[in-house]
Amino acid sequence: MEILKSDNSFLIAALKNIVSEELNVTVNTINFIAGGSNGKVFKAETSDGSVLALKAYREQGNQLREAAQLRILSANTAVPMPEVVFTHADAQTAVLAMTFIDGHNVLNPAFLLKSKAQKQRFAADVINGMSMWHELSSKKFGALDNPQYGTWLEYYIKEKQEPWLKALEALNKKGKFSSKRLDLLYRASELFERVYTEPEKAVLIHGDLNIMNIMADIKTFELNGFIDPMGSMWADREYDLFQLMNMWGNSFYLYETYKSKHSLPKESDFRVAYYGAMNEASCRLGSGIHIPVWEELCIMRLEKQMKIF
Repeated sequence: MEILKSDNSFLIAALKNIVSEELNVTVNTINFIAGGSNGKVFKAETSDGSVLALKAYREQGNQLREAAQLRILSANTAVPMPEVVFTHADAQTAVLAMTFIDGHNVLNPAFLLKSKAQKQRFAADVINGMSMWHELSSKKFGALDNPQYGTWLEYYIKEKQEPWLKALEALNKKGKFSSKRLDLLYRASELFERVYTEPEKAVLIHGDLNIMNIMADIKTFELNGFIDPMGSMWADREYDLFQLMNMWGNSFYLYETYKSKHSLPKESDFRVAYYGAMNEASCRLGSGIHIPVWEELCIMRLEKQMKIF
């Protein structure tokens, strides 16, 4: 939306009016707290004592998609998640208002100083919450409201792998993506299909449960909640797992804790690494925030796993 490109003061004024119209309250304070590929997030306190997270999106319709994802995810985990208060759309704005989850996201380096025991306890709580989603199943793979694919492999190749590789080829021709890295992803894609094992069922996934979207108490390291689903769908559960290692997620034992609680095929480490590398490369295509160091770490993890095969 064009208003997102302007100074935050214009967006703040618009958000105040929207909250007033939707809830018949006054916004006492409102502050910018985060921004990303999908839009901007503000914390607002209202005259009736409510504390809201207001997310303004770059594209119309995303507010409805995230609201739908939050509703089904929050209804199927014991971990707190934002409750949808309202959605709003007009010519200038697309907004989702949610209850505010306190705490700090675990990307905060202060959490790295916690003890191993604290990290392992935290990981157990995260994985227990995630596992509850993976207990729900659908007969088909794909969108939450209308899954249409009979297999995950069919979905992934058509919706992710093929369009991403084609777009990365185009970047390569423009000199914006290395030939060496493109060749690696093609070879990894061939290996992925050779060692692929079709999951028994499609399960509910968050789609973006990395440490940036996990909130915790900075002092006690208690899990406060999950936020910001992106691409929640009926999927292969392994497609939810690569995010556990993103950024410095490995420091909190998240992936290894999941593996200790669930039986995974022997090829899972490779497939999870492959999903992660492909996802990070896709961020160059405007599908997320591109951080070169995270992409490099994912590539290194993929190369290591490919050597095993």
